[in-house]
Order: sequence, then structure tokens, then C-alpha cells
Amino acid sequence: MALLALAARWRAALKHGPELIAVTIDHKLRPEAAKEANAVKRHARELGVKHRTLRWTGPKPKAGLQDAARTARYRLLAGEAAKVGARCVLTAHTFDDQAETVLIRLARGSGLSGLAAMARENEMFGTCIVRPLLDVPKARLIATLAKLGVVYADDPSNRDPRFTRARVRSLMPQLAVEGLTPERLVLLAQRIRRSEAALQAAVSQAADLLAWSPAADGRLIEFSAGEFRHLPDEIALRLLGRAIAQVGDEGPVELGKLERLFCELRPETARSVPIRRTLAGALVTLKGNRVVVERAPPRRRQTDRRISALTTRKSASRPGS
Repeated sequence: MALLALAARWRAALKHGPELIAVTIDHKLRPEAAKEANAVKRHARELGVKHRTLRWTGPKPKAGLQDAARTARYRLLAGEAAKVGARCVLTAHTFDDQAETVLIRLARGSGLSGLAAMARENEMFGTCIVRPLLDVPKARLIATLAKLGVVYADDPSNRDPRFTRARVRSLMPQLAVEGLTPERLVLLAQRIRRSEAALQAAVSQAADLLAWSPAADGRLIEFSAGEFRHLPDEIALRLLGRAIAQVGDEGPVELGKLERLFCELRPETARSVPIRRTLAGALVTLKGNRVVVERAPPRRRQTDRRISALTTRKSASRPGS
């Protein structure tokens, strides 16, 4: 609601402001959500902003509900943005959300990329996501709404101890007493993000150093194994991950799985026989002095494997087989 009010004020101050469309996602998890969406619609109309309510339909998972809801939310937002031709989607993530994200990812053992937390801008499902309020504390937004006389919904799931973020949020006051304040958590993320930029630049330089040679169709990347092993571990790990991400077709590479594959390619564990591994839709082969990353062949469907196994058993049972 604060983002809606502030965006409408921003547009009004411009001579030729962009068209704004407010989108509310009803996850169909609480009966109150439909009423809350209608309240947003009424307020958007008062501000002269178009409004859409999108719904997350279908069965809901019993485990990982909030992560699934988050993915569904961004997918719906990106779909609507593409439908109306919007250049970007604005979300109202706050300074407090950023601090909580750092703590959650720290507890999960995330790498540097994860500890950098949310970027001000990034791409999801082909759409640019912008977080203009990332430096603004939630308390300040609540004060803004109070001054404007705007009523907002209080989602009880934000305090539900079944969910990780709610549990972490409840710990924040005690952690602040020990010095682990939201300000210090966000400062950590900012410093890590700065290091991330330097590492990404180093990875690009390493790709040039290794004479990275992608195929014309982008389905194969090849480089020298010897020079790859002389790179600093973090640079080499990221280089391998970048190759898999570019060639593979099964989404983001899991850090733990990438690290295990990387260990197999290290000089102290490298074997004399060729190594062939699949990860995130890519096939990684180490043969001689070359590392080849190419698109993995399509997986056989489970039903096909069962039919094949059944046929084999029948053939084996025939006389003379």
C-alpha cells in the first residue's frame, strides 16, 4: 500500500509519467485475501491507478509453502508484465526484509552470492524486478501510511512460527542486543555485493584467459583443464558454474552439487580415466587436457524405462533366451 501511494505521487510529479498498474496476488491461502485485494483495488482507483487481481490456483504444497508461493507470485507478476508490455515490476521489499534475508541465507549456509541478499534490480522469469524501497525501514513506511490515512492489511502469516521468515523475524530484537542489528546485516550484504562484482569481473577475465570457446549454438563450451586447475578455487568454481548455467537447461545450478563436481576436477582428485557428469541439464566431461561442457541428452521418461525393463524381463523368460 505504501509503494502504491508513493508510486502514484511520483508519477503525478512527472510531466509525462509512465502508466502504473497495481497488481495484487491472491494466493488462495486465506479467506480474507479476496477482501484485502478489493480494498487495494478501491484505493488504486482513488489514486487513478489501474488494478489487477491475480490468483494462484491449483493444489498447494504441504512443505515449502512460502517458497512455492513466492515463485508463483513472481511468475504471475512476470506474466502480467509481459501481457501489458510493462518494462519492469516494482516490489515493496524493505530494509527489514533485506536484513532478514541475510540472516536466513546465513543459516542455510549460502555462498557469497546468497549472502549478498536481494539486489535493487534483477531479472526473474524474463522480467526486470525493481525494489525501490530496499533502503527504507518498514516502520517508516507504516508512519507514511498513518500520515496519509491509508489503512493496510496485517497478514497473520508474517508472525506464524511455522514459517522460517516469521521465526527469524521474532529473533531480531534479541540479536540486536548482541550487536547483530538490521543495519549491520544489511552492511554485510552491501560489502559482499561489492565483492561479488569484483569476482564476476575476474570470472569473465578467466574465461578469456582460458580461450573459452562456446559453440555457435551455445550448446557447448570447451576450455583447457590444465589452465583451469591453476585458477584460484573461487574463480574456477564460478567459471564452471557459469559454463553449466549457459549450456544447461534445467535452471539454476545448486552450489553444493557444483562444489562436489568441482572437487572431482581438482588436481589432487583428478583421475586418469575420463570423468562424465550431468548437472542442471549440462554434461561435463574431463578428458585429457580438455573440459567440455555441453547440453545433456534428454532424459528418458520413467514410463519408458519401465516399459523397457518389462520387455527385457519378458524376453529373458522365453525359452532359448
